[in-house]
Amino acid sequence: MIRHVVMFQLTAAADSERAADISQMQERLGALVGVIPGLLSMSLKPDLGLVEGHWDVVLVSEHDDNAALEGYQAHPAHVEVSNFIKSVTSSERVAVDYEL
Repeated sequence: MIRHVVMFQLTAAADSERAADISQMQERLGALVGVIPGLLSMSLKPDLGLVEGHWDVVLVSEHDDNAALEGYQAHPAHVEVSNFIKSVTSSERVAVDYEL
């Protein structure tokens, strides 16, 4: 099993817009479970906002294996969600994939 972790910085300045963007990201990413083969789970959570310099949100997904992760990344449904995420986050991101 592979765990895929990605952190993003939001571009919106207003708290209400940031909350709406996070909500949309959660809804769209959560909808991918059961649609993309090999995607076992998906979670996106905001940082608590207690420490300056932390990234704004973290995505954690689990996949059957590396082939399933690669399939997820190329899947049209994921590409569509990814395009939305790119529209509300900075171009910088941090990612780590590791085996469980």
